[in-house]
Amino acid sequence: MTFEVDYLALAPELIVAATMIVVLTLDLILPRPQKFWTATVSVAGTALALVPLAVLAIDGEARAMFDGSYVVDEFALVLKGLFLISAYVVFLMSHNYIESDRYYQGEYYFLLLASVLGSLVMASSRDLIVLFIGLELVTGPLYMLAGWRKGDVKSNEASMKYFILGVLSTAILLYGLSLLFGLTGEVQFGALAEATAGRAGEPMMVMAVLFAIVGFAFKVSAVPFHFWAPDTYEGAPTPITAYLSVNSKAAGFVAMLLVMYLALPGLSEIWAPALWLLAALSMTIGNLSALRQTNIVRLLAYSSIAQAGFMLVPFAAAATTGADLEEAFAATVIYLVIYAVMNLGAFASVIAGARITASGELGAWAGLGKVEPRIGLLVAVFFFSLAGIPPLAGWFAKFIMFRAVMGSGASATVALAVIASVNAVVALYYYAKVTKSVWLDEPMGFPGDVTTPPAGSLRLALGVSVALTVVVGFYPALTTFVGDASKVIALGG
Repeated sequence: MTFEVDYLALAPELIVAATMIVVLTLDLILPRPQKFWTATVSVAGTALALVPLAVLAIDGEARAMFDGSYVVDEFALVLKGLFLISAYVVFLMSHNYIESDRYYQGEYYFLLLASVLGSLVMASSRDLIVLFIGLELVTGPLYMLAGWRKGDVKSNEASMKYFILGVLSTAILLYGLSLLFGLTGEVQFGALAEATAGRAGEPMMVMAVLFAIVGFAFKVSAVPFHFWAPDTYEGAPTPITAYLSVNSKAAGFVAMLLVMYLALPGLSEIWAPALWLLAALSMTIGNLSALRQTNIVRLLAYSSIAQAGFMLVPFAAAATTGADLEEAFAATVIYLVIYAVMNLGAFASVIAGARITASGELGAWAGLGKVEPRIGLLVAVFFFSLAGIPPLAGWFAKFIMFRAVMGSGASATVALAVIASVNAVVALYYYAKVTKSVWLDEPMGFPGDVTTPPAGSLRLALGVSVALTVVVGFYPALTTFVGDASKVIALGG
């Protein structure tokens, strides 16, 4: 066994950890009016962590540490890039959002950096222990961040619900993973794949896999384990809601796919039908619930649940029929990356719009585009992209999903494709409803600040998100590297 440490491969994690220490130190020594520096350092540290990622990507060599339990390959680099860029945008969204909360700025950024560190660790995990530690480091700080508005009853409720159900899902997941270890004596994914091959008929093995799926389903808010998401999304600070819907969800998805594909490929007859059912239920119930929402954040919460179903469609359909799992895996990861970009932009536009409307209720947003056309245009761009309207990035996510599903032509995949098609039309209705209210309804008066433009950090977050949404929509070939890296991991690289 070898436990050599490659410091270049660990550089992104080390930079984020060092940033955490600096933020904590600044929070201890700076006077309250100067605590905004904790936000600046967090933004700078996250951006700096992207530098070694670029060096590793140029080098192109896969690096393994800790006896193969921690791997930095193309797939891990893509995910770490996604996590860091998403965190960078969330930090920009947060910079001015909690400026008045001077008592707690340092703790806010420290906890958010800790969650980012967990996502970086999880992306390189290749055994159950490292994966579980990384996943829980992602979600643990979010229990406190969800209740950051300490004087808000909804925020307190959001934190409590998320904590109770999060701990429950952790217990279920850990029980399933411990059963896998007990039945095989292995924790590394490769060894687990060999030890579980041909054992799908064992009742305890079925129980272990199903418990693991339930635990992951809670993390990604898949139906029927989604009930914590709407209240938590609405009660949490909006930047934290954006982070929950992107980084936290992406971490749960990656963990699920790594375990199912790398550790348990021989048990696909157990987990494939379960993922098929999760995909169909999440799309349908998420979209139907979103139709009834009058609050934009709750609408995006149910949209996030439905989008989780869309992400699962390629992998679930291919696994059910034994089709090309490499293409399905790549389609799911590409969808996840594109979803992250446009959903962050949607939440950033909600923050910008709420500054004027002083409300998250859709009725209060009537005519916003006529008063502030730039924000109205951004709302239209991000919500139509989420609906999959060309030439915005969301169209390619939908396209590659359907292409992966229809490849096999089996009845199970066709049925799932039909369900996805109907749900795509349903989703278009409520996304268009938001844009219609912003542009076509008559203004009812805006109690917020109409004259002052959004803070520079928020404008930068909106700029990054809209640029990526538009560029990827016009040039989807930019996602080729993501797909190729995903196929490498799918082939066991």
